[in-house]
Amino acid sequence: MTSTTRTEAAPDPLASDMIGSGVEGGLGDQVRAWWQRVRGGDMGVLPAVGGLLVLSALFAALSPFFLTERNFANLLNQAAPLVVLGMALVFVLLLGEIDLSAGVTGGVGMALFVVLNAQFGVPWPLALLIGFGFGFVTGALIGFFVARVGIPSFVVTLGLFLGFQGLALVIIGPGGLFRLEVPELIALQNGRLPVWGGWAMLLIMLVISGGTAFWDRARRTRAGVPNRAVSLVYIKLAVIAVLGGAFVFVLNQDRGQSVNPVQGVPVIVPVVLLILWIGTFVLDRTKFGRYIYAIGGNAEAARRSGVKVRWVKWWAFVICSSLAVAAALFSVARVGSVDATVGRDIVLSGVAAAVVGGVSLFGGRGRLMHAAIGALVIAVISNGLALLNLPAGINLLVTGGVLILAATVDALSRLRSGGAGV
Repeated sequence: MTSTTRTEAAPDPLASDMIGSGVEGGLGDQVRAWWQRVRGGDMGVLPAVGGLLVLSALFAALSPFFLTERNFANLLNQAAPLVVLGMALVFVLLLGEIDLSAGVTGGVGMALFVVLNAQFGVPWPLALLIGFGFGFVTGALIGFFVARVGIPSFVVTLGLFLGFQGLALVIIGPGGLFRLEVPELIALQNGRLPVWGGWAMLLIMLVISGGTAFWDRARRTRAGVPNRAVSLVYIKLAVIAVLGGAFVFVLNQDRGQSVNPVQGVPVIVPVVLLILWIGTFVLDRTKFGRYIYAIGGNAEAARRSGVKVRWVKWWAFVICSSLAVAAALFSVARVGSVDATVGRDIVLSGVAAAVVGGVSLFGGRGRLMHAAIGALVIAVISNGLALLNLPAGINLLVTGGVLILAATVDALSRLRSGGAGV
């Protein structure tokens, strides 16, 4: 996966949006600069957003159930594991690496958790911690072989993908299945916030987004680099307020089919948003994040600049495997049981989610939000086709076609921008 011919520079969060030579670029200047980047091939998440809107409109026209409040909430629960796994894979994809074992790593972590808790009576918080510890150790092992020994990540993680399937069978047993009996964890995918909780979540999002944006502006000013137009901050906050308000309003409607009302934002939504915010903060606003982009852009140049490439790669795989266990936890909470097949099929969908969202397979370009939007595209395809009662094979065909199209757009955009992606 790693290419030695890449020459593009890594994006610096302090300088990536600098326009002109003034302290603050105007809104018009920044819009024109963004359009120039798009024309130059750097389309980012635009294709994924366009695909999401087109697919949503298509399925809304074909099925009267697609735009219902009940299906909307179900779609969010369905997409949550894939969103988190896609974000996990971004950490290694940005390095030009890959982790094919992420899905089964999460599955084995959940197998350890449920067996320790159900069979051996280990308290569920400790059993869950051991499950996440397995993810940490697996990431450390992958990082050692990739960064220290020099084995390609594709080979290492493919071997673990095959081996961990056998390990899951050993832990749970062939044909074995354990029910999840922890109400606190089941509530992750089946609980709902109170009506006021959704509005409180939106308010917290606005406060955090605004605070982070103005903190960035102060940091850029102190560094003496050009700043974003303050109007962009207010536009961003307005978009969050409008879209978030519509989102909360819809989910606060009664979507039940019985006397007892079913309303409120699913609990999983703020949990996934918190993971997204923390991961984005790490990648955009820490040295570790800048080093990941630098290595993905040109590993040798980063090494000569003093970046500890091996250490950064090691931690990237640790983060990926640990988040993969979280994704498996959300999947298990949704179905309410654990068997030996958890995580086998989702990892390729996780890679597809990241690539469809605009994360480059060649490293150095992409964000966690891109993977999240890509995961929503894949989830919409699966959800919409299920509502149309089409065979599962059609789902795989369409998802595969979307992935090839996204990879083609990535390769062509790199060629157009002068990168050596192929």
